[in-house]
Amino acid sequence: MYEKTVLIKDTDLRREDKTRQAYTQFLDHLRQNDQHSRIQVVRVADVGLYDKGLVIKVLPDRITYANVQDRDLERIANSLCENKEAIKDLVYKPKVKQEKLALRNCGKIDPENINEYIACGGYLGLKRAIFELGAEKVIEEVKTGAIRGRGGAGYPTWLKWNFACKVSSEQKFVICNADEGDPGAYMDRSILEGDPHSVLEGLIVAAFAVGASRAYFYVRAEYPLAVERIEKAIKAAYDYGLLGKNILGSSFCLDAEIRLGAGAFVCGEETALISSIEGRRGTPHPRPPYPSIKGLWGKPTVINNVETLANIPQLISKGGKWFAQIGTETSKGTKVFAVTGKVKNSGLVEIAMGATLREIVVDLCGGTLSGGPIKAIQTGGPSGGVIPQELLDTPVDYENLQKLGSIMGSGGMIVMDEDDCMVDIPKFYLGFCVDESCGKCAPCRIGGFQMLNYLKKITEGRGELNDLIHLKRISYAMQKASLCGLGQTASNPVLSTLKYFENEYIEHIVNKRCPAGKCNHLITYKVIEDKCKRCGLCSTNCPVNAISGDKEKGYSIIQEKCIKCGRCFEVCKFKAIYKK
Repeated sequence: MYEKTVLIKDTDLRREDKTRQAYTQFLDHLRQNDQHSRIQVVRVADVGLYDKGLVIKVLPDRITYANVQDRDLERIANSLCENKEAIKDLVYKPKVKQEKLALRNCGKIDPENINEYIACGGYLGLKRAIFELGAEKVIEEVKTGAIRGRGGAGYPTWLKWNFACKVSSEQKFVICNADEGDPGAYMDRSILEGDPHSVLEGLIVAAFAVGASRAYFYVRAEYPLAVERIEKAIKAAYDYGLLGKNILGSSFCLDAEIRLGAGAFVCGEETALISSIEGRRGTPHPRPPYPSIKGLWGKPTVINNVETLANIPQLISKGGKWFAQIGTETSKGTKVFAVTGKVKNSGLVEIAMGATLREIVVDLCGGTLSGGPIKAIQTGGPSGGVIPQELLDTPVDYENLQKLGSIMGSGGMIVMDEDDCMVDIPKFYLGFCVDESCGKCAPCRIGGFQMLNYLKKITEGRGELNDLIHLKRISYAMQKASLCGLGQTASNPVLSTLKYFENEYIEHIVNKRCPAGKCNHLITYKVIEDKCKRCGLCSTNCPVNAISGDKEKGYSIIQEKCIKCGRCFEVCKFKAIYKK
């Protein structure tokens, strides 16, 4: 058995002979001084850190050395062999650390074993709520913690609970909104699959606070593992007296069950979700009255997002003041982001509110996949805005993102580089919103379709400068007149790209050119004669026979027949195809 494992980033060792020589000497030193062969060295592709110099990680000590120079390797080898403390001047000190509250148990416990959750402090929040605080003081603790809804709008959680608590009714409901529909988002799914009891406990505490006797998990059917684990969590909670009659021996009673959604994006909106649970078509309804006053089957109903509920047990067990110490003045706690797109280290990150976009994308996730500059970051899913690279040092909280023309949303964060077109991106998201619109209100149904047609027109080289005026006019109308959040925010990608990347729109319209080379109608492919080796790969791979010539005379592209698929560009090994 090895006592220590040393992970060294393999790509760093390929840079120069001097580094490889120092690495060999490092191994020799270990072999000579590691008397019992208790240390192993492993070359790996990734250690989750991108920095100058060598990056070395020591396990199980969980020590990471960064910017290691050749001269430092002998010092590290000596400390390993002699089992000394870490070399402090080499230890990596991250600019920003993940602070896991919602994801605190994910990957650490068996999500199907309630005993492991209890061993980590599970259900202590519920116990404190019932036997120490009472309903009103629970709401006060949530108010002190100042937690806001993690599903998108950022509405104060305590206010929702307080409204429902004050309404007199023989029946009240609480609902966990697990209808996660943003492209590239999987925060809620990960929590439900990795720690379902934290969400269930949060839901039970919410029910106790507002006086609800029935709880629902509204989960999309595309999450079968999440559904399975919630079902097991509910069953275990019944078996342990945490659900059903007289919970923990108190007078509090609560039943819980799961309702599956069919995957409609609009059902993430509260009133549409309620319609779906009632067995009706999932369409939104005008508010007021708000669900906290008149919701499911006309009764007071509190609806909270998965991540919001996952934070509640700790907030109650440790206190609102403890929770309020994390984050910024107006945005307390942490936020889970699903960082995807052109990023080197995609995945889930959880950071305290107030960390900058640069710290999240560059320091935690390694920057772009290509190593080139970040062009923009899109936050908030289809309803969010696009933020340019010059604003990456903006602290992430609800107010700051809104000022930039974006939103927090449920936590999707998509990284874009120079190969992404800032006209094509909003076209994609608007197409998604048009497809997912329920069609109930005209501003969303008609306005979204009109905007999508304008964007298609621009990307196909048929745009006019007046189209930009029309896009803005329709966007503002949709924001003011749409019935629900889908229509009210669907124009955010358009308005934000017009604000920060209007020059790209003008390039498409005036010069009939896509700077990113994404819009097929505006791309021209040509054969570069000097580079062409006449191998014939372009000709044999063209799906429409748009490449004429032979190996003797050379090849050329017939522009009238070219469908701009880019296949010739992809297969050419000699970079002899010009793309512009």
